Amino acid sequence: MRRLSIEEAGDSILEIGKRMYSHGLVVATDGNLSVRISEDRILVTPTGMNKGMLSRSDLVVTNLKGERIGGSREPTSEIKMHIRAYELRDDIQAVVHAHPPYATAFAVAGIALEECVLPEIIVSIGSVPLAEYATPATEEMPRSIEEVVKHCDAFLLRNHGVMTVGRDLLGAYHKLEMVEHLAKITFIARQLGGARPLSVEDVKKLYSLREPGGTGPYPGCRLPRVENKT
Repeated sequence: MRRLSIEEAGDSILEIGKRMYSHGLVVATDGNLSVRISEDRILVTPTGMNKGMLSRSDLVVTNLKGERIGGSREPTSEIKMHIRAYELRDDIQAVVHAHPPYATAFAVAGIALEECVLPEIIVSIGSVPLAEYATPATEEMPRSIEEVVKHCDAFLLRNHGVMTVGRDLLGAYHKLEMVEHLAKITFIARQLGGARPLSVEDVKKLYSLREPGGTGPYPGCRLPRVENKT
């Protein structure tokens, strides 16, 4: 797997940061992004800055202890959450954290997005579970994501937001968009009387469409309960 140069990674972070801000997935100084540029180096957004208004000189290089080794600003205060994802899965090369309104509303309500309702979600990211609450910027945060990030490329952070991972930053960002799209559709469906999950048979057909060696562990969505017949 080819890693991006620091210049390529920087361009990617600036572009995705602008997309996140312009699409309302972050506001003010919310959110953070990172790209792994070597075995023990990551390029990450700084703390306290708008992700749609960054320049190359604002970005920070850290080691896997979260220590700054390049750049003049301080890295995001949630750097350890990113580092834990990189430590747990070799296939992860980029991390995105944001606060998209609909998905974050589900996170605040303590509701995972795991029902089998949208074929595109089932084929691509499987499901969107809920990680337990942890105080941001503390040692609790990396511990809170450990179990979900081992098996999922996208998940809700309880009372906090959304985190997605990928083999590149654009892929991780696309998953963020998909999570917000799923959350919005699920919310609207509930206003119309509730979503109607796909059948077990339909879900199994969708599983067969998944690409071998895809972008992550592909967790399954929560299948409808099947009554035992005696």
